[in-house]
Amino acid sequence: MLELNTSSLIPFFITLSLCCLSIFIIFHFLSNSHPHSKTPCPQSYPIIGNLPGFLRNRHRFHDWVTEMLSQTPSSTLRVRSFLDLSHGIGTANPTNLEHFLHLNFPNYIKGSRFYSVLNELLGDGIFNVDGHLWTLQRKIASHEFNTRSLKHFISFTVNSEISNSLIPYLSSNEDKVIDLQDALQRFGFDNICHVAFGVNPTCLASDNVYQNSPSSNFVKAFNFAVEISFLRMSSPLPIIWKIKRFLNMGSEKRYKEALKVINRYAMEIIRSKEEEQQQQEGSEESLRNQDLLSRFMYSSSLNTQDFKDKEQNRKFLRDIVISFILAGSESTSTALTWFFWLISGHPRCEQRIYEELLSNSSMVQGKQCGNILSYDELKKLHYLHAAITESMRLFPPVPMESRLAVDEDVLPDGTYVGKGWFCDYSAYAMGRMEKIWGEDCREFRPERWLNDDGDFQPSDQFRFPVFHCGPRICLGKEMAYVQMKSVVAALMFEFEIMAVDGGASPEKMMNPPYMLSLLLKMRGGLPVRLRRRQK
Repeated sequence: MLELNTSSLIPFFITLSLCCLSIFIIFHFLSNSHPHSKTPCPQSYPIIGNLPGFLRNRHRFHDWVTEMLSQTPSSTLRVRSFLDLSHGIGTANPTNLEHFLHLNFPNYIKGSRFYSVLNELLGDGIFNVDGHLWTLQRKIASHEFNTRSLKHFISFTVNSEISNSLIPYLSSNEDKVIDLQDALQRFGFDNICHVAFGVNPTCLASDNVYQNSPSSNFVKAFNFAVEISFLRMSSPLPIIWKIKRFLNMGSEKRYKEALKVINRYAMEIIRSKEEEQQQQEGSEESLRNQDLLSRFMYSSSLNTQDFKDKEQNRKFLRDIVISFILAGSESTSTALTWFFWLISGHPRCEQRIYEELLSNSSMVQGKQCGNILSYDELKKLHYLHAAITESMRLFPPVPMESRLAVDEDVLPDGTYVGKGWFCDYSAYAMGRMEKIWGEDCREFRPERWLNDDGDFQPSDQFRFPVFHCGPRICLGKEMAYVQMKSVVAALMFEFEIMAVDGGASPEKMMNPPYMLSLLLKMRGGLPVRLRRRQK
């Protein structure tokens, strides 16, 4: 029997390693000789790509991206991953956005990069799929979101939550330091679950009530699932979480357990809604003037040809409603957190908003009934609308979005995009581009959104992609504004809200305290002190 001479194999492995390295260097050179090399790739190194820059700037990621994009000729750069495992571009160029989100929409999809991260949580929900499934859900959702009955249902729901939950909670903490970000997140989850399911998980109730509520496990499981989804998405080496998922270990094991809780909760509600439908004997009016789930159930019942059986229909309903909860549970609360931080540091703007509220007769006359405005009355608050919009320009709840190229393409600024490349766009960076907003782009100035008559004037969607753009533009945009304006109007009319850190000074706005996550959450929360206004 032959003995293995390991010493004789060492030169072989050295030679093999050198050959592999040579092949890699040649591949690296050839890839850089492609026409796409005209687009700069800052802070990139052989083999390790942009990884060192990412690790050094992880705590200020969005400002790092903004700096690099602002220094490139067309606000576009190339991205190189570790070991060249993937290629892509990042941009803050409105013309490029219009191209791949609208003009050449079929070529840029959510794709496997996004789907692989979120498919267990969102399934085949509207924010996670392309093609026929997306078209079907978009058609149903678009119809529902354009109905006046849903707009009034949402307005009624948020006003009810404000009067019965948010204002009492804040009143009980008057003159105390509280984390407003946490309060708004809990309120936001209650509100979106009420709108989506018709169920209130009472997150904003006292801890004893909340811990004993049947929805508390769902809330905890959902928040954990979102956290793990972000960790997946931000991982420099996706193979690591995929191995953990395959072996069912660590965070991926807990993620799977959380998904069981989410699915069980959602399916129980869907079945209870089916029983309600049967009791209501299919009354269109009663079914449509309710929460999103009831509306989608009614719409999907009219399109039975799209589903093989009842279980597939239930899965469809589960995916689409969970998707809307993800989209709406923290996006508005995140936007409102930054808004109150900005307003606390800009007393002139705070005074203008308060004066606008005082000029609204319904607000003044309603002092004894919760200071709640109707859907139509909210439309009259032009300065408030401008201030919220300006806040989202600087601090978009979803700071960065991504698409995947089906085939190779060339963007309007000459940037080459290869087949299978990802195309990221930074709404955060776009709000800080002098080319788009002028020299005062980093200033909080709501007046930039008003015309000479003081009426709100919207911007082109490709300059302000906070609600995305093109065919996938956010259907819940108007719903989000209704919620945010309702909350701000009620809170600012009732309280003076003072950030403990003094709010957004020019110095703090140059290095804002955000954390890296799916949403642009404030690092460490927003400690504030509330003082009731003397009217």
